[in-house]
Amino acid sequence: MGRILTGDRPTGPLHIGHYFGSLKNRVELQTLHETYILIADLQALTDNFDDPQKVRDNVKEVLLDYLACGINPDKTNIVLQSKIPAISELTIYFSNLVTMARLSRNPTVKEEIKQKQHLAGDSLTYGFFGYPVSQAADILSFNADIVPVGEDQLPMIELTREIARRFNQIYGQFFVEPDAIVPKGSSRVMGLDGNSKMSKSLGNAIYIKDTPDEIKQKIFSAYTDPLKLRKNDAGHPDGCMVYYYRKLFTENNIAQNELQQVYQQCKNGERGCVLCKQELTEIVVNFLKPFYEKRREMEKDISIPFKILRNGTRKANEVTDKILQDAKSLMKIDYNFIFKI
Repeated sequence: MGRILTGDRPTGPLHIGHYFGSLKNRVELQTLHETYILIADLQALTDNFDDPQKVRDNVKEVLLDYLACGINPDKTNIVLQSKIPAISELTIYFSNLVTMARLSRNPTVKEEIKQKQHLAGDSLTYGFFGYPVSQAADILSFNADIVPVGEDQLPMIELTREIARRFNQIYGQFFVEPDAIVPKGSSRVMGLDGNSKMSKSLGNAIYIKDTPDEIKQKIFSAYTDPLKLRKNDAGHPDGCMVYYYRKLFTENNIAQNELQQVYQQCKNGERGCVLCKQELTEIVVNFLKPFYEKRREMEKDISIPFKILRNGTRKANEVTDKILQDAKSLMKIDYNFIFKI
């Protein structure tokens, strides 16, 4: 049994892109591995430092989404990043093991800087530019063997491996060089507007917490084939987000022959967009209903989810404190011979 470390930034509630991209796989993996999931509030502050209330509020949202989707606290430790002192301390030590030039070549960070124009140029903060070092500290503070990630995060894991290797070369063999795994079916889920990525910041997401009415409203406003103006017009389902989502849920929940029938009827001008949207709304509402109902039930007594978070964080500290002390001993900065006198 290996040790898994994964997590999400609490910048908003989780959406179906998170579910199909990672949460579904985490639920499966938690039965096979010792699992820790970080609610990465420190990392969220790197580009939300001026709106800390947003991060604070969404710690609860992400926690509820985890539990609603099947993360089992008896099998997985849910951990609040800012309450793990070892992560912050290791971040400082690891910052000496990586150069500015190496950080500047990270394609994931370069892409994120490009997307977040308010952080570009002279506005780029040290925290955001260097957050891959903090992410390496997340992983190595647990000495995790396995890190499930999307393909866009693979450069982050490679940097983590380099930092672990550098530490081991200087101070002695200690840190595991973690293996990244890209779970099957973890490709990005497209947004309702046709954007290549479903995103909280773009406002094109269906959230796990959405009510049936909210789901219906979003689906009926989704991008569809602009050439299909009337029911009898020949459609192009491959460019329609309603068909895309139907296909997404079909691969996980519905008969394939039904999907093929919808595809052909659309191409032949035998069905209209309204019918497709009505059917997709029913499919999505029914799929998310168990998550929605469990989430609503947990909200009645938030002290129970918060207790789960406290317990997971306490167990994580037991692991990370030991790893930190062993790392400091190798670095000759433990100084216990002075401070235990």
